[in-house]
Amino acid sequence: MTGPSFLEQLRAHAPEALPARLPRDPAHRVPADLRAPHGTTIIAFTWADGVLLAGDRRATSGNLIAQKDLVKVVVVDGTSAAGFAGSVGHALLLLKLFTAEVEQYEKVEGAPISQDGKIRRLSTIVRENLPAAMQGFVALPLYVGYDPADPDPARIVTFDASGSIARNRSGYASIGSGSDFAQASLKKLHRPDLDRAGAISLAVNALWDAADDDTATAGPDLIRSLFPNLVTVTAEGTAEVDEDQVRAATEVMLAERTRRPGG
Repeated sequence: MTGPSFLEQLRAHAPEALPARLPRDPAHRVPADLRAPHGTTIIAFTWADGVLLAGDRRATSGNLIAQKDLVKVVVVDGTSAAGFAGSVGHALLLLKLFTAEVEQYEKVEGAPISQDGKIRRLSTIVRENLPAAMQGFVALPLYVGYDPADPDPARIVTFDASGSIARNRSGYASIGSGSDFAQASLKKLHRPDLDRAGAISLAVNALWDAADDDTATAGPDLIRSLFPNLVTVTAEGTAEVDEDQVRAATEVMLAERTRRPGG
């Protein structure tokens, strides 16, 4: 008999929906011309009230822009959120499974799953995708959580393709092809005592720095009103930052960079 795990239920009744359902036989290689959309860049950092998670909106397929309005950050529950970089299809399914797993646990157990429990479950789901990752469909999440009842309330966690967990203790992290540039920006500008306005400003600046040097990362698109997606996780819960606030911070940033285009 299967347990309360959503993944176990899925494995028993609908195994074709698992993220690892690509051929395992090396003879069945994914065709070279199969270019699935990939997404980048995701950043996360601590601020005065909790943790902020943000992502740009671009997905690429080879040298083409496959999507301009992709949402790469999702609210998991009231104390956590996650973003992804890599193969879009696998990553979206991975996070959908994870969110369902968290909800399933709470319904079955009658209590929310702990931060450590969520991190372990997400690690397991990432590991389930390893055969697909070996075929080239790598999908990696960036997890953030904040629970004021926890002795260590703020969590920023990254994973490798095998599910290995890396707890970030510097207060900031980034994944995706633009991560090096975004991380350099965060390293210079991040302060754990930032207020909400300062945190939003830091997010749009770091993603702009990534877009400035990485072709797979998109900058803000004022013509189409496409701006980075930002999610805050605080003692009050998890919430998406209003687009008007992101637009205002972006316009201030662009005005400052117009005066100093070199950086």
